[in-house]
Amino acid sequence: MNTEFNQFLESGKLMAFPRGQALVGKELAVAQSDLLDAKAGLTEGRYKWSTIQGYYAMFHAARALIYSRNYREKSHFALSVALKSLFVEENKLDIQYVRDLLNAMNLRESADYEAEFSESGAKAVIGAAEKFLTMAKAILE
Repeated sequence: MNTEFNQFLESGKLMAFPRGQALVGKELAVAQSDLLDAKAGLTEGRYKWSTIQGYYAMFHAARALIYSRNYREKSHFALSVALKSLFVEENKLDIQYVRDLLNAMNLRESADYEAEFSESGAKAVIGAAEKFLTMAKAILE
């Protein structure tokens, strides 16, 4: 595990979570539900909520991955640190998925906190979420 991962463990932003594996299926189900809601919102022109829900589909899929290794995050950014250490460094996940998660997180924050969102941003997040969820399911099989 890399230095950043260890620093996040020491700070409590990442922690061991023995119940993690038992919750993987639940997280994947929530991710799928959020993705469906994001797509429905997109067709209705609700770009803010589509962006937010698309991000949360990725968040829950990422959480399922780290839960499978019995870790838990205490911040959204910590989730990306855990993914890099537990999956990218082990060549199970391409770094682009982590970049997509971080980009979606930024778009979600802009939509949620600054009321800045767009159709193109929502489409980008939903597209990334679809790929992310497919990838997470493949890794977890």
